[in-house]
Amino acid sequence: MSSVGDLAINLLASVIAGTAVWLFQRTRLRRRDERRRRFFGLSDRAECVIVTPRHASSPSPHSVNQLDVAAIVELATVARECGADVSLKVQGHSVLFDSGFDSATEFCVGGPDANTRMGAHLATFLPGVSMAPYDEVGDVLTLRAGDEEFHRRPGEAEFVLLAKIDTGRRGRPLFLLCGQTAITNRAAARYLTANYRALAARHGIDGRFCLMLEVVRPSAYGDRVVRERGDFTSVAFTAPSPTRS
Repeated sequence: MSSVGDLAINLLASVIAGTAVWLFQRTRLRRRDERRRRFFGLSDRAECVIVTPRHASSPSPHSVNQLDVAAIVELATVARECGADVSLKVQGHSVLFDSGFDSATEFCVGGPDANTRMGAHLATFLPGVSMAPYDEVGDVLTLRAGDEEFHRRPGEAEFVLLAKIDTGRRGRPLFLLCGQTAITNRAAARYLTANYRALAARHGIDGRFCLMLEVVRPSAYGDRVVRERGDFTSVAFTAPSPTRS
């Protein structure tokens, strides 16, 4: 066989091998994207609602902390990458939204003091967890999960509850990012979007979960150092037993 024929065969083999690799990579990326869409309940042109908290120290009901804005951008970016249509809602600005519960995937951000819809979601879906009102505990901003309490130590250790809830709305889950501060809300958004594959592997792609995350030394590291302090899935979705007198 001539050298020209050998060259043609080698070129053909290279093309076939290259095409096979391209198809494999393309298939793998498509499957990854499909799993991400399913985990977040965000198919192409699906509706995604992000409920924003108000700025706790601002007199304006329309003001949002810039770190909460960063959390919202993080969530909205993932939703848009999944092909969803994103809308922002502010608790207290729409009677129909406040009293309704539609079929959209929802990300609810902020503690109950800053986002009263969060308080309703905790009471309805996560009776095993709660957050003490600011009027009662001040800057300590205690989060409770089962029998454990997580007290904020400003600048040293701050906590956020991250939960995924199956509400039965045709594969449209509810995500709660209930943080003690705006920086913890942003940390939870970053953690969720960066670790969704690990969460899906651990809890199932359609499974529910409830985690307590600690933001370590936010005064030094911002929202970059996050550790899981507990998986409270087993207790969060169950109402606590009444105490006996």
